[in-house]
Order: sequence, then C-alpha cells, then structure tokens
Amino acid sequence: MAAWYDARFQMLRAALIGFGSTGKTTLFQLMTSAREVARGSGKGETSIGISKVPDARLDRLTAMFNPKKRVPATVEFTDLAATGQSGVAKTLVDVAPYKNADALVHVLRAFQDPAIPHPAGKIDPARDAQAMEDELILADLGVAERRLERLEKDLKKTKSADLERERDVVTLCRSTLEEGKPLRTLDLKGDDLKRLRGFQFLSAKPLLLVINLDEAVLSADARAATDITRAAEATGLTAFLKRGSTAAAAVCAKIELEISQLEPADAAAFLADLGLSESGLDRVIRASYDLLGYISFFTVGEDECRAWSIPRGIGAQLAAAEIHSDIARGFIRAEVVSYDALMARGTMAACRDHGEIRLEGKEYIVQDGDIINFRFAT
Repeated sequence: MAAWYDARFQMLRAALIGFGSTGKTTLFQLMTSAREVARGSGKGETSIGISKVPDARLDRLTAMFNPKKRVPATVEFTDLAATGQSGVAKTLVDVAPYKNADALVHVLRAFQDPAIPHPAGKIDPARDAQAMEDELILADLGVAERRLERLEKDLKKTKSADLERERDVVTLCRSTLEEGKPLRTLDLKGDDLKRLRGFQFLSAKPLLLVINLDEAVLSADARAATDITRAAEATGLTAFLKRGSTAAAAVCAKIELEISQLEPADAAAFLADLGLSESGLDRVIRASYDLLGYISFFTVGEDECRAWSIPRGIGAQLAAAEIHSDIARGFIRAEVVSYDALMARGTMAACRDHGEIRLEGKEYIVQDGDIINFRFAT
C-alpha cells in the first residue's frame, strides 16, 4: 500500500506552557470554546480544547454557496495546570499531549497586577523566555542521556547499523543540549529527522511566544501594542525571536477573553474601537500556522463548505488523502480555482468561462486558498 493512503494530517496541535501567574489558562479559555478535562496524567490536571480557525475566506464562500454545513479548520490546544516557577518542563516530559504537540506556545507575562504577584518578582518576559528555554533543554538532556544508556546496552548485545546511527543522532542531540541550545536549531533531514521525531523532544518543537500585554498598554494604542516588532522590542525579545523556528504574537488575554464573550457585532465594534482589525484568537492561530508552515485549501458545494489544513508544499494527491484515502487512491485530477479568482468572477461558471478553473495532476503543489474539486475513480 502506498504511504499516502493513510498519510492524513492530524489536526494541528499546540500545547501551552508558562510559569505561574502568566495568564496561560486565560489564554486557553480565549482560544477554545469547548474544554475537556483530560485523561489524568497523574502529574497535574490537563485541559484539552478545540479552537475553530477563523477564516474570512470560508465565511465568504459559505455566503456564496449557502451550504447545509460550514466546517472550519480546527486547532487542538492543551493546557496543564501550572506547577510553579520551576520544574515545569520536567513535568511535561511524560504528559502525552505535550510530547505529541506540533508546537509549544509559551505564554509570557508582560502585564502589571499587584493583586497577582509574579513568582519571580519583577515582570521580565525576556528572562522568563530564557528560563523556560533552559528548562526545556534540561528536560530533553535527561531524555537523551537515558536513551544513550539504553542504546549502549542494546549495541553490546547486538550490532545494528540502525541503532548505531540512532546513537550518533542522539549523541549530536546531547552535545547540542549541553551547549545550552534547543534542538530546534538542528538541521536534521530524512531518516535522521524521523529518528528525532520519535523521541518527541520538547526543545525540538517550534516555539510560539505569546506576549500577554498589560490592559493599559492595549487600551492606549492597541495597534502599536500588538505589532510584534514593537512588542518584542518593548519586552526585550528581539534577539530571542531571531532563533530558528521561533515566532511571537501579542495579546491582552484578559480583555480579549471579555471581547470573545460578546455578541459577534458587539465584539467587532469593540475591536474596531481599539483599532484592531482581528482578534487575539486570530493573531495567535495565524502565527501558529505561519510558524508551522500550514496553509488552508477549500472544498465547496451545496452540502458543505470546508477548510482543510495541510503543511505547505503538499501535492494534490496527498491533499486528497486528507479528505479520504479512497479519493487519493482513485485520484484522476484536481479541478482548481484560486479563491481570489472566484471572488473576482462571482461564480464558478464565470471562472470556467474565463479559463480560470485549471485541471491539475497529482504532483500539483496545493496553494493557500485553492478551491479544489477532486475527480477520482471508485
């Protein structure tokens, strides 16, 4: 059986991390509408929630086709009850939703509140970002050392080229960690990258820093406060963000949570009064997608308009497998029109009349915003 038959991409999964009193759980509440108390890990209460990905393109397509169902893309967020100022990453090593997460979302406190003291005293997002990075590195170092011990025992019993290569990769990981560098800085490829993924090292995961702003800063000039270049400069994170596979977003989780609980029209008006064109939910999810290289394509019709999330650079046949393996297996061709072309013409028929619906083969690289109808043999 071809590998793509069952190579469907799982829902994008992001795990929240952060020290106590950062607003991490408030952000979790902002990002998720339905929450589920997780399957106890024995090391703390874990909450898992699903966030519907806001996408104005899907809204417009739904208005155009008036389908029976509108299905947005989704992101799974995980939140573990804070365990204090230290030992956070060590706790996460054995928590399955964190090990399996596609990315870590580190919530950094940048707000002042005398009623909620920071565990470290002074508010310093750059210090906290580095402290958590150090914890991730130490937690991974323990995993690497334990694996190397096991490999050495196994190699004494049986010589194996595969085990020897794994030992070389894990040794490289250990050296990198001992230098105080996260594993996301390594440029591993092919089978070596697959070996690294098998360990689910925390510091190997892409990292999104969410700067939790002060209410006064947001109220004074929300547009400037949420501009990530300015927010990074104000919080001393500019150099940190130059590291590989690291990005950031800025929100005021407390105010944004209050806005999210309003009726849609009132929420939009509130955001407009603040000078914001999109919510904190939008900004965090967009930053997550950009960090992980995810895009969305759409399927449309009278029954359903749906957004599908896939990694950038995926071919049409593999994208078809995201919908169903039978579609990929019987793939004939893909009918593709860009979202912009459809919006400009107004109907699929008009796009067809102007030659803007293309027939693409299985190797066609799906683009963000493509509207696709897959033709396949049953």
